[in-house]
Amino acid sequence: MNAELLKLSNQIADILKKSNHTVAVSESSAGGLISAHLLAIPGASAYFIGSAVLYTRKASEAFINVTDEDLTGIRSATEEYALFNARRVKEMLGTTWGIAETGASGPTGNRYGDPAGHSAIAISGPVEESVTISTNNSDRELNMIEFTKKTFEEFISVISD
Repeated sequence: MNAELLKLSNQIADILKKSNHTVAVSESSAGGLISAHLLAIPGASAYFIGSAVLYTRKASEAFINVTDEDLTGIRSATEEYALFNARRVKEMLGTTWGIAETGASGPTGNRYGDPAGHSAIAISGPVEESVTISTNNSDRELNMIEFTKKTFEEFISVISD
């Protein structure tokens, strides 16, 4: 586990517990790091309901019932796609908040033309927010950590208001 990510996870845990809110996660290029760090905090069952690493379209179809019709005009690794996934995972698991991350961790870009280090992150709940980041780095592991860090920072910003 990454110490910096655990510190952010603790902040999230404190806020969610105090507000009696819950969260579900859909992640892709972060590879499970978002969920793993949220679950590493003792008492996570009070706020963490579930997650899926939706690395392929097949996984999205199986785990969050995505159809071709749902994604008409929506491309993966975009804020629109991340918002769709955040909304869907929140709806399916009945949580207060849904978090989604999608992108290209590296060392090469994705099949849509996004370079390594590209990620779209979305938060859905009482407030919605999305952001696209670029690390300008092709290191897969470092990008996965950075995607997780940015996701946590965005989520803290939204739930702290």
